[in-house]
Amino acid sequence: MKNEFQVIAELIEKDKKVLDVGCGDGILMEFLKNNKNTNIRGLEISKSKVQECIAKGLTVIEGNAEKDLKQFPDKSFEYVVLSQTLQAFLNPELVINELLRVGKKAIVTIPNFGYWRVRLHLLIKGTMPITKTLPDEWYNTPNIHMCSIKDFFYFAKSRNIKIFKSLAINNQNVSIINDSNLTIKNFFADLGIFLIEK
Repeated sequence: MKNEFQVIAELIEKDKKVLDVGCGDGILMEFLKNNKNTNIRGLEISKSKVQECIAKGLTVIEGNAEKDLKQFPDKSFEYVVLSQTLQAFLNPELVINELLRVGKKAIVTIPNFGYWRVRLHLLIKGTMPITKTLPDEWYNTPNIHMCSIKDFFYFAKSRNIKIFKSLAINNQNVSIINDSNLTIKNFFADLGIFLIEK
């Protein structure tokens, strides 16, 4: 299991009700179900990935987060997870508001467009960068709203969203992000993980 999912799992206590939005093939769901005894549900737009999850015995609904989160009642989950999907939405702010409505807390992870390798690639090659967390070419990427760790930090503050924990991941290294090291973490981390609450 990738490091990001282990970090997410550490943020979630045992025996909680969790919704994984954009759950993919259910790797994180399976891990949380087996290791944290979570009551976990998934929402996934891809029919084939939904079928993969169901084949694993996971409870997943086929749907689009921008339209289908509204079917869930307020605070119906203790945690709502959105892993590396925020940048693919037409309206990321709407999705964040829905995550914070449906869940008591939300865990959002973003590929960091402020990462030094991304900046260097763009500076030297003059083309859109391809990295481990940004693996697609410019013409076939699902990403339409790229942001950096710093962007997300400022967005949360401007919307009075409480950041309980913010973590930077670079390779296998996980470190805490705060106001005093924000610029450095924005430069050296390829992924940001945020535990937030409204």
